[in-house]
Amino acid sequence: MDNQGTQKIGYIYDSERPNVSKVLADVYNALVEKGYNPINQIVGYIMSGDPTYITSHKNARTLIMKVERDEILEELMSSYVENKLS
Repeated sequence: MDNQGTQKIGYIYDSERPNVSKVLADVYNALVEKGYNPINQIVGYIMSGDPTYITSHKNARTLIMKVERDEILEELMSSYVENKLS
């Protein structure tokens, strides 16, 4: 609770927030290890919100669900712009 008596929802410190880039890398690698097309699976998850697009291998499904889908899109777009448009 803050000093006004209201409860804050979410992360108290940024250090508690999952690193989106690391989560994507871990999920990508888990999908590859299981023989899935990681691009198709991650896009399916982002578009639908259905976690079954992501394998549970190496806790990939649990990891990706700790990050909001809009944060994933933001990370992907930032990386695209940085690497392709700059």
